Amino acid sequence: MFIIEDELKKLPDKPGVYIMRDKEDNIIYVGKAISLKNRVRQYFRKNNKTARIEKMVSLIDHFEYIVVDNEAEALILECNLIKKNRPKFNVLLKDDKTYPYIKVDLKSNFPGVYITRRLLNDGSKYFGPYANPGSAKEMLDFIKQKYKIHQCKTLKERARPCLNYHINRCLAPCMGYVKREEYMEQINEIIDLLEGKTDKILKELELQMQEEAKKMNFEKAAELRDRMQAIDRVSTKQKVSNISENSIDVIGIAKSELQVCIEIFFVRGSKMIGREHYFYSDLKDMIDKEILSGFIKQYYLDNPNIPNKIMIREEIDDKDAIEQWLSTTLGRKVEIKSPKKGEKLRFVEMAELNSKVTLENREKDKSEVLLELKEVLKLDNMPRKIETYDISNLSGENMVAAMCVMQDGVIKKNLSRRFKIKTVFDQDDPRCIEEVITRRLKHSIENPNGGFGKLPDAIFADGGITQIRATKKAIEKYNLSIPVFGMVKNDKHQTRALMDENRKELEISETLMNLITRFQDTVHDTAINYHRKVRDKQITKSQLDEINGIGKVKKQALLKEFGSLEQIKHASVDDLVRVKGITKELANKLLEILNS
Repeated sequence: MFIIEDELKKLPDKPGVYIMRDKEDNIIYVGKAISLKNRVRQYFRKNNKTARIEKMVSLIDHFEYIVVDNEAEALILECNLIKKNRPKFNVLLKDDKTYPYIKVDLKSNFPGVYITRRLLNDGSKYFGPYANPGSAKEMLDFIKQKYKIHQCKTLKERARPCLNYHINRCLAPCMGYVKREEYMEQINEIIDLLEGKTDKILKELELQMQEEAKKMNFEKAAELRDRMQAIDRVSTKQKVSNISENSIDVIGIAKSELQVCIEIFFVRGSKMIGREHYFYSDLKDMIDKEILSGFIKQYYLDNPNIPNKIMIREEIDDKDAIEQWLSTTLGRKVEIKSPKKGEKLRFVEMAELNSKVTLENREKDKSEVLLELKEVLKLDNMPRKIETYDISNLSGENMVAAMCVMQDGVIKKNLSRRFKIKTVFDQDDPRCIEEVITRRLKHSIENPNGGFGKLPDAIFADGGITQIRATKKAIEKYNLSIPVFGMVKNDKHQTRALMDENRKELEISETLMNLITRFQDTVHDTAINYHRKVRDKQITKSQLDEINGIGKVKKQALLKEFGSLEQIKHASVDDLVRVKGITKELANKLLEILNS
């Protein structure tokens, strides 16, 4: 749980950029500061604020910040983040638009060339950004005039070619009038043009022009001459860059005795546009370059957004092999650099500084939570791994359970597990809890390195003494001594206390209470969502699969067309017969059964 007053105390007295977010995690404001400590605190103090700032502050759920070296860097970073995220309360830059790019749709057999403001990892090539939208349009108009490529958004077969073919502006690939190889010669030349390789184009065109002149094809030679002149003119006016050629990820690392924080800054077009950070436990015995090597291989394994350069503090041992692998994956050269001076070194230092600040804040939060838990629960060791369980059913039907894990004071959703109840056939939550925890403990006892990991240091039962006893009954089957505590709710279904096995309620801080509440809400939501999924699947199965004449193919076609069973119920016979394989007789039968 993010407690604003606690986080304000951690702010460093350093220049940087702060990012305000609402409860949906949307960025609502980005600002810069000479001192993050002084500036951010001002928003939450009682002083004269404008109505707009008052409203903005009322929406702040949490904030983050990035430390930089000086105010100038903070200003540049602030502008880049505002341009990328367009927060609603940044008045002066709110209307700032994303810059246009020219897109070559290489995933198509006959690629088109378009203007777009969205950069997608879809196999296309993007060129830009164009600071002046008119320049992008001018370049695209030039391409359309000088190259015979299709100009329709979707390339569909036609009964006859469009006007562009008749005025010699398109080779009509939609009619099959041109082979792909011939069409791609134009696309490759357009890509060279957009990459600024005009010298190469002009040289090739001049050779082609001379060849055509020798063959007495003077009309073709004149056409090539005109294209050369036009390219020469446009190359002096346009300065374009392929964004992928200026794409850098900067990685910083910070370590403590318990864990490692790795921070990645994304630099595009010489501007920092965002960051991510990751935490790893139990790596204190590894040296930095080993950690970085392992991280790079994991991070980019299934990541389509591979940059041209990765910058780190020190060179890793398997640098050449990783470069070769990434270059092959990307289809062009990827370098891993360890800069020693200049702007690039400062980016690495900034990433390292921010990873250190992020880690220090996390360590402080973790240690405080774990120490309080240890003291309140009167445990001999730190409760680094805590598990909780919840049962979900509707009148004893489709009974399921969920398990959630809190590791080192952090709720780990990726460690959640789901269960179908196998041995209980009526609505009896304690017996369901006993079954599920028995099965869970058996997993770790039989396979400590399996998907459930090691045994928990404590279990928080979702409820009072009845759930505590059911949990302990499962634990005692294996002669284990795992402490159990109940998470008790009030009449409004809100967590109000922790309870021990003697029914004694334990006093805990507001911060810890908020964390436990979120822990209980998380397992509750996980169980409900799983129950809903199982129930919906069962309903769909019982009502569609048992109708004679509705097989798997027709069932999928119906659900694809209408989206849900409820929509099928409300469809007309005419709507249903439009689905392949559904006759009028079958449609009437279907509606009769579903609405009975």
